[in-house]
Amino acid sequence: MGTPETGVLAVIPAYNEAGRIAGVICAMQGMAMPIDIVVIDDGSQDKTAAVAREAGAQVVRLPFNLGYGAALQTGFRYALQRGYEYVVQLDGDGQHDPREVAVLLDKVATGEADLVIGSRFLGQGYRTSCVRRAGSMLFGLVTSWIIGQRITDPTSGYRAMNRRVIEFYTGEGFPADFPDADVIIMLHRAGLRVTEAPIHALATPSKRSMHSGLKPLYYVLKMLLAIPLTLLRKR
Repeated sequence: MGTPETGVLAVIPAYNEAGRIAGVICAMQGMAMPIDIVVIDDGSQDKTAAVAREAGAQVVRLPFNLGYGAALQTGFRYALQRGYEYVVQLDGDGQHDPREVAVLLDKVATGEADLVIGSRFLGQGYRTSCVRRAGSMLFGLVTSWIIGQRITDPTSGYRAMNRRVIEFYTGEGFPADFPDADVIIMLHRAGLRVTEAPIHALATPSKRSMHSGLKPLYYVLKMLLAIPLTLLRKR
């Protein structure tokens, strides 16, 4: 098992992001803070993996499309096996501003929380579809009520975490598709501390969202089943 030079790893799940992934990697590399980067290519049908390698990132390529959660968990296992103390999770489509990594990591490194979620709904007028906004609000309210603290953006893909969360995420029960509100509840019930920090979501070129088509309906139904099941599990 290799020893990392920085102790911080950026995990970037990507699916058919050949046109955007290089920009995300270059932006991360331009930060003052040293940080290693691994791109988890979730069975892309384009040149995402090749472009990411050429840009200077480590790449783990899954044999076929396993889902967003499975790609994330692959990245967490990569981090755990190589001894990283902190992970920053962000998407490969360029919507997350790498300059805000330091804000998220600072809250984790100082012990304020084990997991920090970058919230698009704190301190800015983030615009999204009515359906997606309603889903975020609904499950944000449910999550807030269950864990006893305000959560505004349970679906955010921009997060920073310490090794305790990395270890938790590599265990059983981590969803293969949408690890959102149910995972936050799981962390809380395991005694891990969760908080949020405001971020600015950047505009990205239009593309087919992973929440497009019938997927929003599937997401809602899945969460309505997953949250009660999470509460039934032993702590």
